[in-house]
Amino acid sequence: MADIKLQQKQKLQLSAQQILSSQLLQLPMLTLEQRIYEELQENPLLELVEEHKDTAGDVIVESDQSGSDDMFDSVERFSKSSLKERSDAPVSGEASEGRLNFTHESSPKERFFQAVQHDSFHETLLRQLTLHEEVKEREARIAIEILGNLDGDGYFTEEYEVIVDSLQLEGFDVSEGEVGRIVRKIQFLDPPGVAVKDLRERFLVQLKAGVDRYELRTYELATRIIRDYFDDFLHRRFELLLKKLSETKERVEAAISAIIGLDPHPGIFQDEGGYYITPDFIVTYENGELTAMLNDRSSLSVRVTDSYQELLKNRKGPKEDKQFIRQNLQRANEFMSAIETRRQTLLKVIEALMKRQYGFFVSGPERVVPLGMKTVAADTGLNISTISRAVNGKYVQTRFGVFELKYFFSGGLSTGEGSEDLSSKIIRQYIADMVTEEDPDNPLSDDSITEMLVNRGVHIARRTVAKYREQLQIPVARLRKKIF
Repeated sequence: MADIKLQQKQKLQLSAQQILSSQLLQLPMLTLEQRIYEELQENPLLELVEEHKDTAGDVIVESDQSGSDDMFDSVERFSKSSLKERSDAPVSGEASEGRLNFTHESSPKERFFQAVQHDSFHETLLRQLTLHEEVKEREARIAIEILGNLDGDGYFTEEYEVIVDSLQLEGFDVSEGEVGRIVRKIQFLDPPGVAVKDLRERFLVQLKAGVDRYELRTYELATRIIRDYFDDFLHRRFELLLKKLSETKERVEAAISAIIGLDPHPGIFQDEGGYYITPDFIVTYENGELTAMLNDRSSLSVRVTDSYQELLKNRKGPKEDKQFIRQNLQRANEFMSAIETRRQTLLKVIEALMKRQYGFFVSGPERVVPLGMKTVAADTGLNISTISRAVNGKYVQTRFGVFELKYFFSGGLSTGEGSEDLSSKIIRQYIADMVTEEDPDNPLSDDSITEMLVNRGVHIARRTVAKYREQLQIPVARLRKKIF
């Protein structure tokens, strides 16, 4: 007989409402809009509504959602309250430029918000190609197939027959010669060097595309180095190159400098999908006051359609209809609540960021301070995972540009003056400035940079300097040294 054991376990189980709120919270604004429209299509009880704009400091008002006659009435979800009354504690980062005071405006003076567009790199190339007079619809169709077969770094490693076969499957007859001609045109678009087989061909294309920028001798010698001595160039065997080429030191140096100036990774292949960055907030600073406001598109919301009120009240109505309405009513209430929870969570987060990063919003990126999600979680009363979802993919427009909320979170290092920690973003900028100003004949080593930072009062280890340098994509000192 099997043993029967009684065990007591703790298990966290999320409700459907919590899961929905969590899902909507992590959606960027444009994705949220799409999600709202999908819900409108699926739930006939919902209708679109543009609500009033909200500012940091709004608090949610609990409403009675019991089954009364007024269950379909609109609910006033927000009550204006001064942030100054909500937070009396002194804030790190409060500066002498102005006072930390949050105001609430229904119709702010500054209505403009900046939508940042990122076009697909494929679309950019295709648009350029179609501007050529000799490129017609047929050539454009071939180009689309070629661009779709580029790898993540813009290389075209397939054989021409692959493109031919693919187009033939769609009933489009082309020859390998046609494909080759379009590939060649793509290679010389801006930026040049896309749709090539390898790095050597990329450099040759870029040299030819920019031939007018070089002296003829420099261009010919650089082409010769890439074509015949590319391996020596890659391994920086410059003294050996000097012997093999039988050219003067000055000419070889000029040719190598021209090659080094080429771009091994042309284009913006990091994201193939064009998209818009639409800031969730607009933060303004006027007369010593910071104001955070949800932009117009963040006011997009839904409510229950009033026309279903009478149907539910009518006792003689079909039971199937009433059951359908009740099921969708519950779903509608959960969806509306999740949207409002998302909005209020974002307001709490931007409010905390405005307090903690006050210097940034007043003076600019050079005043950003170290900040962890744990601190914001404590300020808002939310958990760290909620803060992480809230800041992911959300943006704020400031006087200094559009920034992702993640930008305001970074580690820091202490200074020797007993002041507040210095943000790692500022330290990386220090390193970049040092490298820019260094002597090319004697570039700074990681140890030298570490010593210079310590002299500035920044306590930092050499391995941390190396990590920040790599994050900035700055090569080691020996690769930054002047060639000859």
